Amino acid sequence: MKLYEYQAKMVFNEHQIPTPKSLLIARDDTKSDVLSIGFPQVIKAQVLSGGRGKRGLIQLVKNEDEAAVQIKHLFSREPGMKHLLVEEAVHIDKEIYVSITFDAQSGKAMLIASASGGVEIETLAIEHPELILKEFIDLRYGLASHQARHMAYQMNLSVNQTKQMIQILMNLYDIFVKYDAELVEINPLFATKEDMLVAGDGKIMIDDNSLFRQPRFAQTETDYSSEAAYDASIEGIPFIQFDGDIGLMCAGAGLTTTVYDLIHYEGGTVANYLEFGGPNYKKAVKAMEICLKVPSKVILIVTFGTIARADVMAEGIVEAIHKLKPNRPIVTCIRGTNEARAVELLKEAGLTPMFDTEEAVRLAVRLAKGDTK
Repeated sequence: MKLYEYQAKMVFNEHQIPTPKSLLIARDDTKSDVLSIGFPQVIKAQVLSGGRGKRGLIQLVKNEDEAAVQIKHLFSREPGMKHLLVEEAVHIDKEIYVSITFDAQSGKAMLIASASGGVEIETLAIEHPELILKEFIDLRYGLASHQARHMAYQMNLSVNQTKQMIQILMNLYDIFVKYDAELVEINPLFATKEDMLVAGDGKIMIDDNSLFRQPRFAQTETDYSSEAAYDASIEGIPFIQFDGDIGLMCAGAGLTTTVYDLIHYEGGTVANYLEFGGPNYKKAVKAMEICLKVPSKVILIVTFGTIARADVMAEGIVEAIHKLKPNRPIVTCIRGTNEARAVELLKEAGLTPMFDTEEAVRLAVRLAKGDTK
């Protein structure tokens, strides 16, 4: 689960990581006191997607009139957004990148930093990987002070800023552990002309499996783009909604990617992706219920199960059809363990089992276009 920037910075402040003076504005707040922040100031859309600066969702304003215009503009541009964050503009000397995440290969946490932070950090990692510094952290012992010092000394900071950097890194690791985080990131961390370090942006991603330990940041339905997305999140089912015609229930990332390509190659479009494999293959009723909440013209179910048995999937789909009575065609291509029994179940329910993924995709695309032949 991702936190909004204002939530991340609230956590930063609680752990003595400096942030700019700020004001949170709600959509229905008509009396926000932007003057209390002073000018110039930065107005930031509070959305969970990245690249806000490039998308024009972060605006620098120099007076109250400009602030009023941009506040109105940003709220109108992002209809589902609930908050804007207004911050004092910082006198920036340089930008630094710093984060803590997990490294699956080593089984350790990893501190990552670069003296060249900012919006192009991804490009930097590709073109100049030598500028990205890494320090592995043994989770049994935590971030050692000598590791924080070693990293801080490589950031080309003043003596005062280096001391601040060491403490920020130690505090960042405390946040990482306390909030069961997959990622804690400051990008950029501003080194200011006043010889201070200030978190210009903040990102915290909490491990979904630990949300029961993190009730403070429990998300509500209004935090999601749709009712379907919210229901999928509650159920723990990976789900992405698009604006196409074919609702897709698919098992596995590789197969899903192939089906995506096949749908587009045939001239179709995807309305949603729902992960029907792994631990979710016994959740057919809930999975189809979620898909039916998405505007689509057909639901395409493509799986290949070994551990996730084909007959169990088929049985669940038949149950879902009986309970939910879907108002759109269902195309199935369910292969794998106990496939023969799956075929029997689907035929008994009046469905036509398919055995070739490409043919199943072609049929779904034709149905989505209104061709019932």
